[in-house]
Amino acid sequence: MKKLAVLVFLFTSALGFSQSAKQLLDDVAQKVKSYDNIYIEFEHKLDNTIANLHQETHGNATLKNDLYRFNFMGIEQLYDGKKIFMIIHEDEEVIIKQPNSEDQSTITPSKMLTFYENGYTYELDILQNVNGRKIQYIKLIPIDSDSEMAHVLLGIDSVTKHIYKVIETGKDDTTTTITISKFDTNMPISNKLFTFDKEKFDSKGYDITEPK
Repeated sequence: MKKLAVLVFLFTSALGFSQSAKQLLDDVAQKVKSYDNIYIEFEHKLDNTIANLHQETHGNATLKNDLYRFNFMGIEQLYDGKKIFMIIHEDEEVIIKQPNSEDQSTITPSKMLTFYENGYTYELDILQNVNGRKIQYIKLIPIDSDSEMAHVLLGIDSVTKHIYKVIETGKDDTTTTITISKFDTNMPISNKLFTFDKEKFDSKGYDITEPK
């Protein structure tokens, strides 16, 4: 009977943790989807001790439903709901392509704050105090055993229900860390922000490659 009681306790405790993790993720998703638009600034770090690799850079993104404008590593990328436009200013080049709806594993800018909704199992991880903010981490493990990703730690502000940090660990020991430093919502922006002005880049002499 004692063993049975212990097993029941462990089972109900694990279930409680799972439900708490799910509730927190649901709260985050609901909060994100309640905004008309979101602007974020973030720090991106890439580390691999085996390869002696360390890179740091910054970026920003404006998101409105599936539409986005994304600036990262010298490339400006926007999606107008139909096509993706990659603007490489250094090379004076624009690459236009169709979104790949079949690749569900890719975390696109439009899915930066909701990527965790499908394809993962999850459990509560550590709780950290970051400059007075309580950051609750949830560990996400890909359901697909062939995934190159080992796991993801998703850090969530317990008060605002905003994502603060994403730490992705690959099976090759590469760790990618995204820390959100600015999070603004419901700004007065026009859909023109997500529209590619072909004439503007033609006049600048950019080489524009369109899909056939």
